[in-house]
Amino acid sequence: MEAVITILPGDGVGPDVSAAAKQVLDAVAEKYCHTFNYHEALIGGAAIDATGDPLPPATIEKCAASDAVLLGAVGGPKWSDPNAKVRPEQGLLKIRSVLGVYANIRPVKIYRQLTGASPIKRRILKDVDLLVVRELTGGIYFGKKTRTESSASDLCEYTVAEIERIVRVAASLAAGRRGKLCSVDKANVLETSRLWRAVTDRVMADDFPQIQLETLLVDAAAMHLLSRPSSFDVMVTENMFGDILTDEASMLAGSLGMLPSASLGDSTVGLYEPIHGSAPDIAGMGIANPCATIASAAMLLRHSLGLETEATAVEQAIADAIAGGARTVDIATEGEADISTREMTAEIIRCLG
Repeated sequence: MEAVITILPGDGVGPDVSAAAKQVLDAVAEKYCHTFNYHEALIGGAAIDATGDPLPPATIEKCAASDAVLLGAVGGPKWSDPNAKVRPEQGLLKIRSVLGVYANIRPVKIYRQLTGASPIKRRILKDVDLLVVRELTGGIYFGKKTRTESSASDLCEYTVAEIERIVRVAASLAAGRRGKLCSVDKANVLETSRLWRAVTDRVMADDFPQIQLETLLVDAAAMHLLSRPSSFDVMVTENMFGDILTDEASMLAGSLGMLPSASLGDSTVGLYEPIHGSAPDIAGMGIANPCATIASAAMLLRHSLGLETEATAVEQAIADAIAGGARTVDIATEGEADISTREMTAEIIRCLG
């Protein structure tokens, strides 16, 4: 097949890990006789420096004309002034809105060989395989914001339609897995969460009666995610809760550098990115873990291009590289040698065959 992929390297380690993912996509194209044409565009701090805009019109144009978008990372201390009117993260929020993606899917998979890199006990990590589905375009991140000298506010707002569509996405995913869905809210305090719970209960009863539904308050979910992670199949929650819980879940896998994500909407044009940030402390050092971005590229192959065989092959190549002892510094335990971003990428490509 022929496809157009826009790559947004972004800031910090973003250029390094996105370049690694592109190498793997090139290897896939060669092995399976596909043609991938790439556009590269600015986002985040790099875009602010070049144009004054965290998401320039040229970037929007390229993304809109693509079959999929692969993002590295955005942000860094250079642009971290909370009082700045223009910030890198605004570009990230805007591209999600422009592409119409509202469901952020974050798989949490534990590699047996990496259990030593996790601070969680090995017995707790056994059989962990879960998906977190995070609503992406509503909630407090997108609500009206006010600021005076003496106070500030952020509006958290959800519509019935927004909740219905994300719950249906999550339930459909659960139906293809182990048939369990956990909905996370804060209904004992927040009115938006009370609406979330009422809508979720109705949608599940009417449309997905075969799915086992569990409902947890977000504080309890945070505890159970570490105490009984293998009991979860698919977890669905609102924007901010999902952002926090998936960073917590990265500790199950041993590192933020292992977890990919796909942001999907009603079209096939998705936004794919690692869940980690720009890691400015190691930017340019060539030691960033590319696995999350490469796994995000695998999700791109699956969800936007419909290439299931190729996606599975990339995921297996990552697993084989890990099983063979390949470790970047973030997942290397005491006594294990660590390798560079470039070396890890080369090993994954070798395992791809």
